Amino acid sequence: MKTAFYSLILSVCVFLAARGDLTIAYSTTVQPASDAQNAQASPGEAPPGAAAATNMTIKVKGDKVRIDVSSPQVTTILDGTTGELINLLNDKKTVVRISGDKMKAIADMLNKFSNKKENREKPRLIPTGQKEIINGYETEQYTYEGPDFKATYWIAPNYPNGAHVLAQLQSIKSEFWDAANTKMPDFRDFPGLPIRMQIIVGKENQPGEHGAAPAHPTEITSTVTGVSLDSIPDSQFSVPADFKETKLPNIFNKAAIPSASPSP
Repeated sequence: MKTAFYSLILSVCVFLAARGDLTIAYSTTVQPASDAQNAQASPGEAPPGAAAATNMTIKVKGDKVRIDVSSPQVTTILDGTTGELINLLNDKKTVVRISGDKMKAIADMLNKFSNKKENREKPRLIPTGQKEIINGYETEQYTYEGPDFKATYWIAPNYPNGAHVLAQLQSIKSEFWDAANTKMPDFRDFPGLPIRMQIIVGKENQPGEHGAAPAHPTEITSTVTGVSLDSIPDSQFSVPADFKETKLPNIFNKAAIPSASPSP
């Protein structure tokens, strides 16, 4: 499920058209939702049952985005002008490129094979009225619920430079959300910068239901650990000279795409 969270952040940035330089650092833990509800972590420790925290850093410079994840050691570079996505497998010194056209094809495939229901009302960000101090900042809690997930956001109205950071996040275009039918909230709905988000993905599935093995929802919690508006060198968005390029197989031709949507 770390991959799911990483993919979510990656999807957010695909159509980013941000201004200026921005660096946001996150710490993320993943665990079964049932464990999170039944156990409490000691201060400064990961919740019982959770994997070790994964550090992730997002850097934005103009129309380019760089995402670094500590485990696995992967760097992703996105070009908002061309739509190209570059994955750097740092431990193997390998680079994989996906062109803007292929990225558009991925969005089209997500739209075609999503479990989309017509006239489904878009979920709304709802304030709970609860307040909590997180990393020294007062936050207000909001919830957001979709068909296969439930999210809770802790928004810090007075976070330093929060309005500037939020303005950059709000420049994310909505085309990707619409194409993928994710029903995730638009950052333009947020009244302030969310410094913690908790997403419960999936639903409880009893043994034998639909012929499947038992499944349990997963809880992904991500907390902002640092924000910087310092200038970022252009070299951070370039491929290192000693990395070797690997090509992906072409999975976007007509023969590779099923003619009918999978059953729900």
